[in-house]
Amino acid sequence: MAWAGWSAAGRRRTVPALHDNLFARIANFGTLHEAWRNAVKGKRRKPGAARFTANLEKELLRLERELLDGSWRPGRYVEIAVREPKPRMVSAAPFRDRVVHHALCAVIEPIFERGFIGHSYANRAGKGTHRAVAQYERWRDRHRHVLRCDIYRYFPAIDHTVLKGLFRRRIACAGTLGLMDAIVDGSNPQEPVTLYYPGDDLFSPFGRRRGLPIGNLTSQFMANLYLDGLDHFATEVLRAPYLRYVDDFALFHDDPAVLAGWRDRIAVWLEAKRLRLHPRKTEILPTAEAATFLGYVLLPDRRRLPEANVRRFRNRLRGMRDRWRAGTIDGRAVEAHIRSWIAHAEHAQTWRLRHAIFRGGWFDPALHARSGRTLAKPGRSPLGGFCAAVRGTTIQGTSAPATATTTSPATATTMSVSALPAPLHARAGGTMVPPGAPRAGSGAAMMTGAC
Repeated sequence: MAWAGWSAAGRRRTVPALHDNLFARIANFGTLHEAWRNAVKGKRRKPGAARFTANLEKELLRLERELLDGSWRPGRYVEIAVREPKPRMVSAAPFRDRVVHHALCAVIEPIFERGFIGHSYANRAGKGTHRAVAQYERWRDRHRHVLRCDIYRYFPAIDHTVLKGLFRRRIACAGTLGLMDAIVDGSNPQEPVTLYYPGDDLFSPFGRRRGLPIGNLTSQFMANLYLDGLDHFATEVLRAPYLRYVDDFALFHDDPAVLAGWRDRIAVWLEAKRLRLHPRKTEILPTAEAATFLGYVLLPDRRRLPEANVRRFRNRLRGMRDRWRAGTIDGRAVEAHIRSWIAHAEHAQTWRLRHAIFRGGWFDPALHARSGRTLAKPGRSPLGGFCAAVRGTTIQGTSAPATATTTSPATATTMSVSALPAPLHARAGGTMVPPGAPRAGSGAAMMTGAC
C-alpha cells in the first residue's frame, strides 16, 4: 500500500509501499548459494569459510531448513581490538551467519536503496569515499564555510527499538522482520553509551538495548538506514548542500550563522533518534582552510595523505617484512596489501611519496611511467626486495651509491627508500632467499627506508 503526504518544504511526497512475501526469496537455496559466493570472496583460506565450503551443499541446505522452520539463531562473534586509526572493537560473525547476512541484504537492500538520497556515499554501489571527496571539493569551492558533523559513538549508540521501527516502515513480511530482528538482537555488547534524552528517567539508558557490531554487512546497511531520515531532513527541509559518509557529514553555506542554526536543528532531530553530535568533532570552518575528510587532507589546489596514514603504512610494511621472514605471509598477500594502499594514495598528489617509498621496485610510479606497464608479472613473486640488497642499499662491510635516506648507526649500514618489492634478479643480480634463511647485514639489506 502507498499513501501521499506533504514534505516540510511543501512538496507532495509519496510514501513507498510496504513490501510483503520476501522471506521465501531469502530462505532459498539459490539465494543462499549466491550469498555464499559473495561472502567467500577473498576468504577461501580462512578456517570458517574453508569448513563451510568443504560441505557446501549440506551447509546451505541446513541453513535453508533452519531459516524456514525458524530455528536459525546468530552465532557468537569474535571480537578484535583495533587501535588504528582509532581504538575500536571490530566484531567478526561466524561464516555461516555472514552467508545469511548476504542473502538478507540481497533482497531487502534494493527496497530501501530507492529511498536513499544521491549524496549518501557509504557502502553503496557506485558511491564510495572517492566520489564523496570529489563532491565535498565541488561544494567547498562554491561556499565560504562548512559545517562538519560527526555523531558521538555512532555504532554503539544505535537504539534497537528505533531501528526496528524503521524496518517496519518498508517491510511487512513477518518472516523477514523476524530475521532482521534476530540479527539486531544477536548483536554482541558494545562500549557503553550513557546519555539521557528528553523523557528519560534515571534508568532509561540502562534499560534500552543499543549498538551494532562494526564489521557486519548488515550493520553497514542498518547504519545507512538509521540516518536516512537525517539525509532527507537536511536536503528537503534545510535545503542544504549536504553529503554524508556513515556518520561523518557536511553542510555548506556562505554564512556561518546559517550553519549554526542548521547545527542546532540537526541536534534536535538527532535527539529523537537517541543520538548526539560529537562535541569536539562538530565545528564550523572556513572552506579556504585545509580539511581532513575520509582519509585525505583537502587543500584548495591539491589533496595530500595525512601524516598518520603514511606512518601507519610504513609500520605495516615493517610488519609484513617480518612476517615474510618468518614464513607466515606469502607474496600474493603482500602485493594485495600494497596495492590496496596505492589505490587509495593515487587519488591524492602522492607521486613523489610513492616514488620515495617504492624507489626502484615494482610499485615505483617512475618505472611504471617509463615502461607504461606494471613490473609485477603473474606467477612471479614480488618479494625480491625482502630478501637481498637492491641498488642504493648496502650489506654490512660493503658500499653503495649515495642514494641513501637513512643510516643505521648500529651497523653503519645505509638503507634507501628502495623497493618493496623489487625484481632483484633484473635490477641488482640478487638471489631469492627462502623465508627463515639468515640474511646478510642483520636485516640491513631489506626493503625500504620505511624500515
